[in-house]
Amino acid sequence: MSNHVSRPRVAACTLALALACMLGGCSHDAAEHEAAPAFVHHGSRIEVPADSPLRQRLKIAPVELRQSPHELDFPATVEADPAHTANVLPALTGRVVELHVDLGQQVQRGQLLAVIDSGDMAQAYADVDKARDALNLARKALDRARGVQQAGGAAVKDLEAAQSGYVQAGAEYRRAQTRLAALGGSAAARNGSRPIQVRAPMAGTITTLSIAPGTFVNDPTASMMTIANTDKLWITAEVPEDALGLVAQGQSATASVPAYPDRVFRGTVTSVGAVLDPASRRDPVRIAMANADHALKPGMYARASIAVAQPAQMFVPESALLMNNDSTTVFVEVVPWTFERRTVELSYDENVGARVLKGLKAGDRVVVAGGVLLND
Repeated sequence: MSNHVSRPRVAACTLALALACMLGGCSHDAAEHEAAPAFVHHGSRIEVPADSPLRQRLKIAPVELRQSPHELDFPATVEADPAHTANVLPALTGRVVELHVDLGQQVQRGQLLAVIDSGDMAQAYADVDKARDALNLARKALDRARGVQQAGGAAVKDLEAAQSGYVQAGAEYRRAQTRLAALGGSAAARNGSRPIQVRAPMAGTITTLSIAPGTFVNDPTASMMTIANTDKLWITAEVPEDALGLVAQGQSATASVPAYPDRVFRGTVTSVGAVLDPASRRDPVRIAMANADHALKPGMYARASIAVAQPAQMFVPESALLMNNDSTTVFVEVVPWTFERRTVELSYDENVGARVLKGLKAGDRVVVAGGVLLND
């Protein structure tokens, strides 16, 4: 038997051996280049290995602690500040002969508002004239008494009587002048028409008007008109009894009115009422508001929000929040690059971010971006 092996068989064996070597080599290379795991579970914890691509995509930050005031919302009304509101009363009775203002008109301090023809004012002028004349007469009598006494022809008691008469006449003249000035008259006015000139006691807007030319002013206690300076106003919030402990003078506040729904007015609490309304059990809390453009009008309805100070609280960005079944969770870093899922209780309010009520503590570090990649 011949030991010679045919070429086709050798070639087949060689091909098979080469294929086996190739397959073995490919299997070894695939094992070497198998992708590293993104994360590894250790019980309830998740570890991100050093060569995991997640390390480039996760962002970790500490829980933020900050004081965030809480806004309490109350119904309110726009009111004029009584310290900047004046009722204009007539000094005396009489007839209105001139009216120089209209309802809603802006006036300046000292501006002439109305002129009233008054017999009582004429009497006040007459009292000044009589007192002036009596003072002049008493001065002349005193001068004569001094001359006679120096010549030795008058008793001392006559000089004393003249001096007393002069002093009394001076006092009466000053009294008449003071009364005339209080009524708005001028001692410099001469004979003729001496009407009452009613002038603005302050700058502001005529908000009420109850007189007209030709009408009689018979009650000096009845207001002829009201002037209110609306550059500053009050927003009076009706605060319920159970919220009064949270409101104090000096707190920041905001207000809105239906006329300007997109505008926010800012002010400060200036006073908290001393007495509750027995019917509503609410207390008026007044907020001072600047009103340079006069957008706010007394009598408007408003909503007032008062910022109540809160202790420092924990906040996380909303990007850190993940839904897990019916719970809201975050990933907390327990050791470097090892995390555990933690359920948190939140309070969403007007602040940026989510306020954490339960589940975290100061100093915790959480995944604030990319946490969804750690979800199973």
